[in-house]
Amino acid sequence: EVSRLTKKFPRLEQVESARQLRRAARSVPANIVEGWAKRASALEFKRFLQMAIGSCHETHFWLELSKDEAFITTEEYERLRNWYNRIGAMLQQLWKHWRGPSK
Repeated sequence: EVSRLTKKFPRLEQVESARQLRRAARSVPANIVEGWAKRASALEFKRFLQMAIGSCHETHFWLELSKDEAFITTEEYERLRNWYNRIGAMLQQLWKHWRGPSK
């Protein structure tokens, strides 16, 4: 959704804000996947979950900036902000309750 949305940003912002927004949004699942590969260590997996949570927050920033600069509509902003709020909350709960594999 973020990639599709950023394609309509002004040309100059394709290199600036759009690129940063796409990078932050893609970093969320990338950190989860990388952490999952290392899930044998609960601390290591939780470290990657923290990075994914941080990327959710960074995505919020770029979405808000994009709305303020009128690159996206308020409706688009609200929809994606709510989505990333939900993802962030799920990641927080997973981080809080992850204990690693049973031994």
